[in-house]
Amino acid sequence: MVNFVCICFQLVYLLLVLAFFSHITWAVKGNSLCKQTGMGEIRPHSVTITEFGAVGDGVTLNTKAFQNAIFYLNSFADKGGAKLFVPAGRWLTGSFDLISHLTLWLDKDAIILGSMNSDDWPVVDPLPSYGRGRELPGGRHRSLIYGRNLTDVIITGDNGTIDGQGSVWWNWFRSKTLNYTRPHLVELMNSTGVVISNLTFLNSPFWTIHPVYCSHVIVQDVTILAPLDSPNTDGIDPDSSDDVCIEDCYISTGDDLISIKSGWDEYGISFARPSRNIIIRRLTGHNQNGSGIAIGSEMSGGVSEVYAENIYFFNSSTGIILKTARGRGGYVRNIYISNVTLVGVDTAIFFNSNFSQHPDEFYDPNSLPVIERITFKDVIGDNIKVAGLLKGIEGDSFRHICLLNITLDVTTKSPWNCSNIQGYSSLVSPEICEPLKESIYPKHYSDCYLLPNHLRSSACFLESCTPLYERARPLFMLWKYM
Repeated sequence: MVNFVCICFQLVYLLLVLAFFSHITWAVKGNSLCKQTGMGEIRPHSVTITEFGAVGDGVTLNTKAFQNAIFYLNSFADKGGAKLFVPAGRWLTGSFDLISHLTLWLDKDAIILGSMNSDDWPVVDPLPSYGRGRELPGGRHRSLIYGRNLTDVIITGDNGTIDGQGSVWWNWFRSKTLNYTRPHLVELMNSTGVVISNLTFLNSPFWTIHPVYCSHVIVQDVTILAPLDSPNTDGIDPDSSDDVCIEDCYISTGDDLISIKSGWDEYGISFARPSRNIIIRRLTGHNQNGSGIAIGSEMSGGVSEVYAENIYFFNSSTGIILKTARGRGGYVRNIYISNVTLVGVDTAIFFNSNFSQHPDEFYDPNSLPVIERITFKDVIGDNIKVAGLLKGIEGDSFRHICLLNITLDVTTKSPWNCSNIQGYSSLVSPEICEPLKESIYPKHYSDCYLLPNHLRSSACFLESCTPLYERARPLFMLWKYM
């Protein structure tokens, strides 16, 4: 009998490998995304910021020193690249540009401070996938550390600090005295081969780390902090970017810890650059007004192939959220989130289909998003107020939503609220809402993104043993008489 079961599941394994080879290929590719390339190599040319007149007293403005140092190092871009070393000290600066084949290295006691004078943050054009500044029409302030059209850029150190001193910007936002959209702390555009690691980021004026139109981005071992009441201080926002790895990070901010974006309404639809192949692993953090992992609400260029695992959120508003609305267009598909622990979270899973701020009156209200193939697996939660608010759009149901092995200690009497949604579930507590009650097994596991891939790890996975055997019976009988 034991041999029979083993043979049976070997055959099932073969079937799954053949049937879902494309998923396996992506999983292998995903693992390679997170391997750092270039971190170990030594740049053949190196200078220290003090060689260009910088003073680390926290008072002297060092913008020119950073600009001059990087201008000098640009001559080595085709000679193996260069390194700009920032030693211990408090280095006040306005916005400055990076170059290709550069390592910006901060000593453990180095602190780069963002100027509190808005004139030191130049105004640049809005992103084409947004059509305007995210907060106000027109342009936007450039980030403190900025780069575009770059290759091979490393921002790292011995856990040095980059502090945006964002309180002045938050006050301008609250008092509605801003003339342009607030700046990010780090923004890289149209760049490839980006590594950001081993640093602490504090008090961003707006979103903290913003790779936009980028490929091959790694963010590892960073800490991102901002007051829990600071407005819109997202941690890491991959935006219309692909092949992104985020791992081993701690984030505590006033808004989403990670938010995956891809453009806003008609501008994002027209620009048509999706965010895809994004890995998030070993993420810990909390917030007061945002979520742990968000997709959207600006997702009009599409978001797909997102894989998140080993996540821990505590004392937060929302665990995982998908934000969209009529007029967004685009799609969110092929999302896999597993091994999530939530403690003291108001809403564990939230699909918000009414996040309806629009850039202007020219958006098409009939442009509906496509939301499909989203899997949540192995989620536990303690002291959760609401298990799930899962609300699709009338006439545009969210499809193939799968919940597997979800156990939440919920404090309210109505744990699930679902509408305009279709999918499947198995082993969910408290009892799932009616639109998701149909069991994943035996008929629907192939509708759940990446789930067939992970069945390979167990010969008898939950209640799937008998259905999988029955599914494999014809092949087994064929093998028996060969």
